[in-house]
Amino acid sequence: MAALNDKGMFIDGVRGEMTIPVRAATPDQLSGDLGTVLIATKSQHAVEALEQIIPLLTAESCVVSFQNGFNEPDMIAALDRAGLPGQRIVMGSIPNYGGALVDPGYVEFVHEGPIQLGELDGTTSPRLSELAGALEALTQVQLSDKIWGQIWAKEVYASQVVFSALADAPIKETLGVERYARLAGAVVKEALEIADASGIEVQAFDFFDPANYRVKTAEDTRKLLANIEHAIWLLKKDQENKPSHSFKKKGSGIWWDIVYRKRPSETRSSSGKLLAYGEAVGADTRLNARLFEMIYEIEDGRRPLGFANFDELEAYAASIGKTLP
Repeated sequence: MAALNDKGMFIDGVRGEMTIPVRAATPDQLSGDLGTVLIATKSQHAVEALEQIIPLLTAESCVVSFQNGFNEPDMIAALDRAGLPGQRIVMGSIPNYGGALVDPGYVEFVHEGPIQLGELDGTTSPRLSELAGALEALTQVQLSDKIWGQIWAKEVYASQVVFSALADAPIKETLGVERYARLAGAVVKEALEIADASGIEVQAFDFFDPANYRVKTAEDTRKLLANIEHAIWLLKKDQENKPSHSFKKKGSGIWWDIVYRKRPSETRSSSGKLLAYGEAVGADTRLNARLFEMIYEIEDGRRPLGFANFDELEAYAASIGKTLP
């Protein structure tokens, strides 16, 4: 906050260098009704951040879960506990552009992408339209009448993002390698089956189509591998237009937290919650559970980062019959 107020927000990356004057404040320095609030933290901090501003909200407020993770139910519950109508206040979103907090007051814009935005009840409300108009100053906004299905899609897809963080390497050396992409596809296929068993209609978004992961034949696998390769290209194409900038964030947000920020990633509070959903409906979660356990071991210093982790997970997938055809 001190850095922001002193020097403004410095941004570099795909749109070049810029410094934006901002006015930053902690919740205790604010008063009155905040109106519309975007909770833009890592998912493990979403509820804590919301609880700090509850005294500044009313029944007419709008709170947007503006990060990865299955945060909406927990945010609704926190508001309900405070005597506010959580279901009505909370709005869902999926920001699909990429960035990284490099240092205080310094953000790297890593790749372009749209925002999916929607009311949890599927309606197109005046506040939804108004917020979409404001956010279009940043990027394309896609209104969704099935935002919960899109949130699930992001977290199902995120299983392969978590997978890519098993080694300290750029994404082109992890998901960009056919052998590893095949294993990542198996992880997401299982995650998608958890969603299916939970009765979720998983929605497609710009670089993820769940249909590609419903693999049954060798031909399906070949199509999936081509899709993963295309997704990597989409994520990296904006960087190729900025050859003068050396991008600091070379992997996923999970990788960034572990390697650069030296802190636990948001795995437990985002895609890691797939396990609880799966267990509730009796779905098979073994491959994702093993992946997440490996990530937690890395975060706790009990396992080194490295390509040997892919070998270990590959052997485990084969042992439980999860290898793609």
